[in-house]
Amino acid sequence: MTLVQTRGAPPPVRRGVPGRIRVISGVTVATLALLFAALAVGSSSARDGLRVIGRDAGPQVVATAGLYLALSDMDAQVANVLVMGDQYERQRAAAIDRYERRRAEANRALLKAFELSGDNPAERRTVESVLDKLGQYERLAGQALLLDERSGHAPGPPPAQVVETYRAATDLMRLELLPQAYNLTLETGTIVRRTYDEKALIVPLVRGAVLVAGLLALGCLIWLQVFLTRRFRRVLAPALLIATVTTALALFFGVNVLGQDEEALLRAKSAGFDSVLTLARARAISNSMQGDQSRYLLDKDRADTYEHTYLDKSLSIIYFEAGNLDVYHEKVAKGSDDFLGLLGPELVGQQGDDVMAAYRAFQAADRTFRGLVLDGRANDAVAARLGPVTSAFDSYDQALVKLADSHQGVFTAAIATGESALNNLWRLLPYAIGVIGLLVIAGVWPRLKEYR
Repeated sequence: MTLVQTRGAPPPVRRGVPGRIRVISGVTVATLALLFAALAVGSSSARDGLRVIGRDAGPQVVATAGLYLALSDMDAQVANVLVMGDQYERQRAAAIDRYERRRAEANRALLKAFELSGDNPAERRTVESVLDKLGQYERLAGQALLLDERSGHAPGPPPAQVVETYRAATDLMRLELLPQAYNLTLETGTIVRRTYDEKALIVPLVRGAVLVAGLLALGCLIWLQVFLTRRFRRVLAPALLIATVTTALALFFGVNVLGQDEEALLRAKSAGFDSVLTLARARAISNSMQGDQSRYLLDKDRADTYEHTYLDKSLSIIYFEAGNLDVYHEKVAKGSDDFLGLLGPELVGQQGDDVMAAYRAFQAADRTFRGLVLDGRANDAVAARLGPVTSAFDSYDQALVKLADSHQGVFTAAIATGESALNNLWRLLPYAIGVIGLLVIAGVWPRLKEYR
């Protein structure tokens, strides 16, 4: 029996080829769309992480960490003034001026903390509580300074009334203000940690998705090219060949950029932000330590308490196994190759050696200063506290600042590198999408026209 073909109906082959071309082309376009969507999601996620860590929360958290430093230094300067007595007019004026500058810094840090708190009621209440207690502290500190000025005492411990008023002020600072300021830093720091943890998980996943989508798109482009070549027995279509090469370049560039951003986020967080925040905390605690030196001198009844407080803070900065301050001084003088404490991980390289040398000199000056106090040489102890001890501390503090600046440079460079790579990607991505789309059409359309 002979099959009769209906007049006007296209041959089965001619009807099937255009459909297959359209299906393969549609799958190819879908995989290309998936590739560019994955690139868009990955780059957007990376940019958000870089913005939060590098431009918004990160710098604000570091600024909030400065609140602890400003508050502790305010109390230290009041203690310094109170032990100066009726001498050291120049140093007294400088200390009061520094107190005022630190108060302004504290107010600015609190404003930033309030802005960073957003809609978080707990953080806002903490900021409001610090503001309220800071006002109480300033009133008590002002009363102590006024009573001290009126007393006209010799350098050394001030009269009992001054000491009692200052006790109320420093207790408010040490027991309420400073812990709340530290909690603010911890609370706001969770924003950075949460953002980093989220992006450290998402960006590698999306990068893998980009790689898979890109390989699928390349496979589909090759499939389309091979199908057209075999079906029409012609050489490779130049437009599709260029589209394949362009897609390969877009895939390579996109994966590379997301890899750079993943590395930039890690470097900004670990080698930059974490170290800068650690050093800011170390500076604040160290500054409080020098305040304990003055408090040790001015309040005889609490001298042992302030000595233990000084030791505890010293151990938190650089840890040595020591049951008392004398043993700690000896071990700091001997040194070590394995440091623990806040500064332990940071004491590497030449700058780390400089910090340790300055810290060792500061502790040596502290040891001499305490010997003068124990010998009852109050005037000499005040002179040592305001002279060699302060000079040694300033050198140590400057070494910390220099080390922090180097990590700040790492942080800034990492953020800039990540953002620059993303900017380059977004400048090229729209053109790549348009060019590849036009090339696919240019490669397929002439073949489809042959069936019209």
